[in-house]
Amino acid sequence: MKKTVSVSTNVLDHNLVPKMKVLGEKEKQKVLEKYKITENDLPHMLLDDPAATALEAKIGDVIEIKREDPTGSYEYYRLVVE
Repeated sequence: MKKTVSVSTNVLDHNLVPKMKVLGEKEKQKVLEKYKITENDLPHMLLDDPAATALEAKIGDVIEIKREDPTGSYEYYRLVVE
């Protein structure tokens, strides 16, 4: 008889994955106003993306992604869609 083992890994803990967080409504509005855009102008991230799943994001949430490299720190934003 075979045993099935479920292994769950949080992708956000991997050293190559940039820091991510779900923005609150106020933060989301600030970003949209800063760049003079609407939600739909943002690049999309699918709801079943491993990072969105780990963040427990919902459709319509905006994810802030912080990437760092030798030249500085950069912020990117994604809208969670179905």
